[in-house]
Amino acid sequence: MQLFWAILFLFFSASTLQIHVEDPVSRIRRRLFSYDGDTLAVHPSLKFENTRLENAYIALQAWKEVILSDPNNITGNWIGSDVCSYAGVFCWTAPDNTCERTVAGIDINHGKIAGHLPHELGLLYDLSFIHMNSNRFCGKIPTSFLNLKLLYELDLSNNRFAGKFPDVVLHLPSLKFLDIRYNEFEGELPRELFDKDFDAIFVNDNRFSSSLPENIGNSPASVIVVANNQFEGCFPANLGKMSGTLNELVLTNNGFFSCLPNEIGKLKNLTVLDISHNKIMGSLPDSIPEMESLEILNVEQNMLSGKIIPQICQLPRLNTFRYDYNFFSNESAACFKVPEFDDKKNCFRGRPNQRSELECARFLSKGVNCTRFKCGNSLPPNPEPIPAPPSPEPPIAPPSPSPPDLSPPPPPGQVSPPPPTFSSPPPPPTTLCPCKNQTSNSIPPPSA
Repeated sequence: MQLFWAILFLFFSASTLQIHVEDPVSRIRRRLFSYDGDTLAVHPSLKFENTRLENAYIALQAWKEVILSDPNNITGNWIGSDVCSYAGVFCWTAPDNTCERTVAGIDINHGKIAGHLPHELGLLYDLSFIHMNSNRFCGKIPTSFLNLKLLYELDLSNNRFAGKFPDVVLHLPSLKFLDIRYNEFEGELPRELFDKDFDAIFVNDNRFSSSLPENIGNSPASVIVVANNQFEGCFPANLGKMSGTLNELVLTNNGFFSCLPNEIGKLKNLTVLDISHNKIMGSLPDSIPEMESLEILNVEQNMLSGKIIPQICQLPRLNTFRYDYNFFSNESAACFKVPEFDDKKNCFRGRPNQRSELECARFLSKGVNCTRFKCGNSLPPNPEPIPAPPSPEPPIAPPSPSPPDLSPPPPPGQVSPPPPTFSSPPPPPTTLCPCKNQTSNSIPPPSA
């Protein structure tokens, strides 16, 4: 009897071993990856063209796993090994091997997707653009983005990212376009941001605070938008160093408290200057007429005073000049010829909808000493104190292209101008070595 039970035990043991012992071929086919301490398995039934696409599969499946809501079902077809057919995923020939395809870009703009960014996205080494604006991603930018050495455009705008400025973007050697506006980032902007070779910097509509770094003039960017934050202190003093590159500067709705530096006139290529809704004081610098490319000048809702010289309003390309809700006391008739101008709520005698004489007298009698701000720049002349005016004469209104707007002041603007159109980096050479022809999703235009 004992011999019977021994034989029976050996029989079942052998059967169990046979079931669990895996042949060497299957073991090789099931490749295991480890990333940041996590073991990532690829099912042995999946076939991939190359390791790059296998890595992409791992990254995208990890991302799909942490998505909480996808109302437009963008990730609905993120199934199987053909990652180049996934919605929003764009493939191209690999930059260092034209016989291989790789994931070159991701565009899921306006997807309303909720979730966060997993560290496995760092496996997408060949990405040149990431467009994911207008979603509901939250959390922080993973440090694994340091692997994205070819990333050229990063658009994370209109999401729910939070925390300090994502320093990881400062270590991406190919990055030119940075858009992190409309999020919940806070704290200071790092000095290194303006030493990078970025062409466009959009950090508006966050919760950044403190002063702007003094080295902002080092930036070669053509567009800088820092509107709708909580910046304070001096207006940037060394912007003149950007005369050859800067086209648009938008600082609206912050807490800048100083005078405007004369160096601002060096920005001869600037087309848009918006410093509205701050606490800028003093007069408009006499150097502004040197800004011959200026098309939009918005200084409304500040504490500016003095006179507006005719040369400003005679700039050849100026079509919008808003200087309402200040304390200017003298304007040129040339300003009435600007296609879109607004001069209400100033101290212009004879113009409709102005501040009261008492309000103007109280403010202008104090004068402005621009040196007290200690901003370390050359300053415009201080406006001379103006005594209380005598009884007003009958108003004589100069000709105006349209009746003035008598509506109350609008709230601080919350919409920043759209970013300019940037070209994606040129695709890799299309000359393939003798290998199987492969198709891929075409690369979309950059995000707006």
